[in-house]
Amino acid sequence: MHITANFDAGNIEVINSDDKKDIQLAIRPDFGGEFFQWFNFRLSGQVGEQYVLNIMNAGESSYPTGWENYQAVASYDRQHWFRLPTTYKDGKLTIVADLEYTTIQIAYFTPYSYERHQDLLVAAQEHPLVTLEHLGETLDQRDLTLIKVGDGDTSKRNIWITARQHPGETMAEWLVEGLLQSLLDSDNATSRLLLDKANFYIVPNMNPDGSVRGHLRTNAAGSNLNREWLNPSLEKSPEVFYVINKMEKTGVDLFYDVHGDEALPYVFLAGSQGAPSYNERLAHLRDKFSDVLKLASADFQSEFGYDIDAPGTANMTLATNWVAERFDCLANTLEMPFKDNDNVPDADMGWSPERSAKLGEASLIAMLAVVDELR
Repeated sequence: MHITANFDAGNIEVINSDDKKDIQLAIRPDFGGEFFQWFNFRLSGQVGEQYVLNIMNAGESSYPTGWENYQAVASYDRQHWFRLPTTYKDGKLTIVADLEYTTIQIAYFTPYSYERHQDLLVAAQEHPLVTLEHLGETLDQRDLTLIKVGDGDTSKRNIWITARQHPGETMAEWLVEGLLQSLLDSDNATSRLLLDKANFYIVPNMNPDGSVRGHLRTNAAGSNLNREWLNPSLEKSPEVFYVINKMEKTGVDLFYDVHGDEALPYVFLAGSQGAPSYNERLAHLRDKFSDVLKLASADFQSEFGYDIDAPGTANMTLATNWVAERFDCLANTLEMPFKDNDNVPDADMGWSPERSAKLGEASLIAMLAVVDELR
């Protein structure tokens, strides 16, 4: 038997693998040591054998409530992913794998590899309305790339979409992939009408360093990018610094920051209600966007989510609050589950890349519903 995490986005440490019925593992913390929850590793063993994997430090992770009713994902071919029997008790996460083939990959959620990220960029650029822009380099000297969709007409609305500020929230880039495929589909009437009215600025992966390193929430410096928007720096958070610099040049009429939530088994929005300048116009836009998204996707709901900030009490280091205040625009954080979606449960697959992508398509319908009222 062999266990490795020596690959893109890999994360696991082997404590003891002498007994296949009690393999003891630990999740490696992000750089800086503050966060950990993401795991991604390969197990090679004997076909037909059962392996019991115990993640011993699960109870000390960033979001231990995230393990309740959670099932790990796995794949033999890195294309089709399914859920494995998983239990959490006394601070230990136990995953049971009955091998059908020699090697299985097991992860916290379906990975979105750096290679697939590159494929997404080059596939998008073949569309006549798409150009790629290099915004700058990360601390590990990776490219931070912006996908621009539209003709640049300054009379149009400017819609900004960011994903994977927290790199372990891979469902965010799966959503962007689905959204992009729909947006660039010439047979999609919603997309054609949207592009008549708006230019899109999309950053599919805000945190490529953390993604490759196998981090849950931070970049190469150990910075949580979604706490850097009030005062980003080239030393700690160049990713946010470069995106803000570009936003200042284009302006922002709608901002959609895509995330995943470890604990809540729902799809929901978190808005900017606590920002100092939040007003009736933005409240109307937010309500309309939410109502249409509920019609466009049964996966989305508005009953469960985060507590709403009281007026003027928002944490302005968060992207949604900072962008809403700076540009007086509709700004939302979209959250998806790592578990199943209790709104429309799927016992076999739980929340998945496919459902994330479909939600991306549905998001365009909600954007079309509000685009004429954004200014």
